[in-house]
Amino acid sequence: MSEIGGKTGVGVRSEEALRAFERAHPQGLAVQQIVDWFDQGGDRLTEATFRKYVQLGLLPRSVRVGRKGKHRGSQGLYPATVIGRIETIRRLMAQGFTIEEIQREFFVRGDVEELGRNLDRVWSAIERRIADRGGDALAEKQLAEARALGVSLMETLDAIEQRMSMRARMARAAV
Repeated sequence: MSEIGGKTGVGVRSEEALRAFERAHPQGLAVQQIVDWFDQGGDRLTEATFRKYVQLGLLPRSVRVGRKGKHRGSQGLYPATVIGRIETIRRLMAQGFTIEEIQREFFVRGDVEELGRNLDRVWSAIERRIADRGGDALAEKQLAEARALGVSLMETLDAIEQRMSMRARMARAAV
């Protein structure tokens, strides 16, 4: 497990520390690593709570990844971004939102993030195929155009999601 660092208080870490941790684990994280992140930060997260968030659709499902070595099986890995999402869930709950309200009002974000990861995966696969075939100027140009469209799409979806989340927060504050 990596050093966490970047704490700004018990249970509170800087945004930079969180992003650095996410970048250090591009392959994803096992449940125990996620639980350890919170334990080492002074927060408690049980595996049962984590799995409940997954069941409710607040967190993405794991991707099964084979382990090296004979008869080692596979392991479920979650994107490192789940840590930030758990912190968001906890922050919203501390503001008085229920799990049901959080599901309904705030968690399009997970779908948007998943779309971004899928687009990155598709672009990388196409890039590899182009390279394997010795290059193709037209395909490279089309891929660059597709990436630009994808970036624009992601920015638009992020803006919509942020606006809708803000409206839900404002409606809650008015109650």
